[in-house]
Amino acid sequence: MKIAILDDYQHAALTCANWSALGAEIVTFHSHIDRTADLAAELAPFDVVVAMRERTPFTAERIGLLPSLRLLVTTGMRNASIDVAAANRAGVTVCGTRGSPGATPELTWALILSLVRHVAEENAAVRNGGWQHTLGFGLRGRTLGIVGCGNIGTAVAAVGRAFGMEVLAWSQNLTAQAAAAAGATAVVKDELFATCDVITVHYKLSERSTGLIGARELGLMKPGAFLVNTSRGPIVDQDALLAALYAGDIAGAALDVYDEEPLPVGHPLRSAPRTVLTPHLGYVTDDGYRTFYTDAVEDIAAFAGGQPVRVLTQ
Repeated sequence: MKIAILDDYQHAALTCANWSALGAEIVTFHSHIDRTADLAAELAPFDVVVAMRERTPFTAERIGLLPSLRLLVTTGMRNASIDVAAANRAGVTVCGTRGSPGATPELTWALILSLVRHVAEENAAVRNGGWQHTLGFGLRGRTLGIVGCGNIGTAVAAVGRAFGMEVLAWSQNLTAQAAAAAGATAVVKDELFATCDVITVHYKLSERSTGLIGARELGLMKPGAFLVNTSRGPIVDQDALLAALYAGDIAGAALDVYDEEPLPVGHPLRSAPRTVLTPHLGYVTDDGYRTFYTDAVEDIAAFAGGQPVRVLTQ
């Protein structure tokens, strides 16, 4: 077998699992391959490709340009960037891996605390000889808003309660009972945006949720409120968010996800005021990577043995 491991930005893939057990030729790609023609040329010799989350899309067009491809492994059990149906039509098996359920809630709180206590700004100031330039925003007694109260939102809510925050939640089908089970109070969407001091997004991206938070919702927020998105970039209208930040309509935003990833070098978000930006690190942890790549090795071995596991059908 010839195996390609894509988007290994941290040069970590080969250290996180026993790839030698496969007896295969393995090539790791450490930089993102953006252009379809370049991707097709690079991957032409490989019959197995391991993709890290949604960093590299596999559309029907791209799959059609890879006639040698027989197995596509994605880390995680869901990848919106892979056209699984097109892969199956082309005779390509798609398999997933287990995830790291605690990683994204941890990063969410790292971003919240960095944002409200101005950690990045004060760190830079201290390194440049400064001392105490900002006034932090205390969380005890404030209100946390959870947009999307699934497993990640529930974990984030628990930490909010530990900080002494009131927790409100909204999603399109959230019931009062489900919210209560997560330690939150269900409210309507407008009430959440109008009353919460910190709003954090944990919603699945779909056609229905694209642009879910736009100029209207941002306009409802208090001038002293903060927005955090560790879910998917297109859920928040990027232009509306930039306008709100530059106008001072909200106190700040922390983002781990973007409409386009990697975020282009000259992108306006890179210079937007009152922001904390991370490069989609929600799932990027040592234990998470060990799970991802160990399962990927198992997927490949099982496929080679004629009994594929963790097969994705959609």
